[in-house]
Amino acid sequence: MPIYALTMLAAGFGIPLLAALNAALGQRMSSPAAAATILFCVALTATIAVLAVTGPAALARAAGAPRHLFLAGLFVAFYVLTVTWVAPKFGVGNAVFFVLLGQLVSAAAIDHFGLFTAQVSPLTFTRALGIGVMGIGVWITQQA
Repeated sequence: MPIYALTMLAAGFGIPLLAALNAALGQRMSSPAAAATILFCVALTATIAVLAVTGPAALARAAGAPRHLFLAGLFVAFYVLTVTWVAPKFGVGNAVFFVLLGQLVSAAAIDHFGLFTAQVSPLTFTRALGIGVMGIGVWITQQA
């Protein structure tokens, strides 16, 4: 379990870095869409390299996957485009703050209902309180 937590902690560090770097690139290029396109080209290259090492045969199974599972690509595109556009005007911290609040709420709902084959973890009072405390903590960090 600790490896999963550390891996996701590292991924969490990447979210504000992604936002700041791509926002700066979008400003430099005067186009959030162009910056997002470059980001996705770099990401595609990286994932193709990982896939080449881990086994490209898995791609063949995509044809049998339910089509709604491909919507994840639209969500990542929406995130990258919006954070690239919003962060320079609103601040990386503020942008990520609202992203975190959205993640807390949607993650709790996904876990509570076991959506998309997620492990069911009911939203108990204690869990809701913990999520609320996390949300308040994130909000506190954004106060001047």
